[in-house]
Amino acid sequence: MSENEKPNSRNVPLPIQRSVRQRCGFGCVICGLPLYEYEHMEEWAKVQRHVAEEITLLCDQHHTEKTKGLLPKDAVRDANKSPFNLQPNNRKPYHLHFSGEAAEIWLATTNFRIQKTDTDNVMHAIVIDGEPILGFEIQDNTLLLNLKAYDEFNELSVLIEKNQLIYSKLPWDIQFVGTTLTIRKAHREILLEINFQPPSKISITNGRLLRNGVEVLINRQEVSITNYETTISDCEFTNFPASISIGPRNDWPSAISIPNVPRYKQNCGKES
Repeated sequence: MSENEKPNSRNVPLPIQRSVRQRCGFGCVICGLPLYEYEHMEEWAKVQRHVAEEITLLCDQHHTEKTKGLLPKDAVRDANKSPFNLQPNNRKPYHLHFSGEAAEIWLATTNFRIQKTDTDNVMHAIVIDGEPILGFEIQDNTLLLNLKAYDEFNELSVLIEKNQLIYSKLPWDIQFVGTTLTIRKAHREILLEINFQPPSKISITNGRLLRNGVEVLINRQEVSITNYETTISDCEFTNFPASISIGPRNDWPSAISIPNVPRYKQNCGKES
């Protein structure tokens, strides 16, 4: 689109959306909240153009305050120059709303369930080298989701700890639309796509769970432990402390244990 050409919609084109997300640290530039709207700092009604440098991210509260004149435009521009999430040690957690006495995780066609017992209990769907990667726990009658999404270099891209969703600065792109969180490592390369279904369910039908050179590949049909050439589909696990445990260390009783797996050496750390 040329500089003088007017767009026929105020909807921001997808490539520009991605550029804005990357520049703003995947959250509101003022508070970091990962639920946001695309805001034309130059006022759409006046300019009627989509230029990435003129667009920023604001959460619903700060967008409303700007619209009503309670948040000065200069304050938004200043925050856009130094987004909250890109400042040292700043990460704005988002609280996911899970509750109840039972929960389930769907990985492709396989179901992992946890049901409340007489004592606090945990259900780790995937454990790698003794580290829980994905699961639910019930503590004091509260349902809590935990997830660690690593990249090939053992760097955390997204962390969910006891329902607190926290982004890293490392991913190429993170997009949260509706109830679906998508983490991309490059253009058209999805690391993980998670659909949250509160109050007690999540599903993953596309992506990879990685740790220490182990890859758990998920598509719509099956879960594959690619290092071990093993696939799992149409299974159900209920109240197993560790449903699938990969690696020599395991601190919980498991339904499937794979202690010895080859590792992808090139994925175990960044080259110096």
